[in-house]
Amino acid sequence: MLPALDDLLATARVVALPLRTRFRGLDVREAVLIEGPLGWTEFSPFVEYDDAESAAWLAAAIDFGWTQPPAPIRDHVLVNATIPAIPPERVAEVLARFPGCRTAKVKVAERGTTLADDVARVAEVRRLLGPERRVRIDANAAWNVDEAEHAIHALAEHDLEYVEQPCASVEELAELRGRIRHLGVPVAADESVRKADDPLRVARAGAADLLVIK
Repeated sequence: MLPALDDLLATARVVALPLRTRFRGLDVREAVLIEGPLGWTEFSPFVEYDDAESAAWLAAAIDFGWTQPPAPIRDHVLVNATIPAIPPERVAEVLARFPGCRTAKVKVAERGTTLADDVARVAEVRRLLGPERRVRIDANAAWNVDEAEHAIHALAEHDLEYVEQPCASVEELAELRGRIRHLGVPVAADESVRKADDPLRVARAGAADLLVIK
């Protein structure tokens, strides 16, 4: 049974967590923590999400705190290190927070940074990880097709596992995928699936090689 509003508010705590590294224009991440019968749960949508999109996040948070989860099918899940839009001299410091991690996702196309910044950051990640480990990049839909093609050409020499959500629309992803096929860099869709009314549209359009499911 789902809780009444009064029950939610009774244990709700609003917190503001300072970020070590600026992310998506934010220095502080705000969240609501709620204690349910199965433990604490978290509601922290991004600031640009509207009420309808945020409501889905709240519903998931309530479900996590009040509904018994299904039986686990594995006892561990592999994760990647995430490298934010930082100067290359800080990459080693961030990677050190992920001991033993064999895959790094590098944020690129962040507001206020340049392609040269991205190239230097990705190059340093590749240097530190060596040739055997995996490097993927995530543009958070910041590029248009021409910008994405140019950037991926500049970054492809660092043996990218894939580029995540380089452009915003499904049509752009499909066009870009055709343009860069010869580079051997797969396109992964994130927001085009996670935030879409029709998540299967990406597959029908042949717009991605991989899907990022969250």
